[in-house]
Amino acid sequence: MSIKDFKFRPADLTVAPGAKITVTNNDTTTHTMTATKGKAFDTGDIAPGKSATFTAPSKAGGYPYDCTIHPFMTGTLTVK
Repeated sequence: MSIKDFKFRPADLTVAPGAKITVTNNDTTTHTMTATKGKAFDTGDIAPGKSATFTAPSKAGGYPYDCTIHPFMTGTLTVK
């Protein structure tokens, strides 16, 4: 998964429970990928040109997320 032009690519991603997800920031500013409900996942700050990896939740379902720095950047991680 990547971030480019202030967009998550792809914005909607489906993974297996417990999958490792790597997010690469191809933008010129820092971003995060953070679950909007609860604390299901959070990459923390990802500097330009850097990557962060997190583990998908073990419980099936839809997990909306955004960039906490730029909240207009949104998507959904689906675990099934």
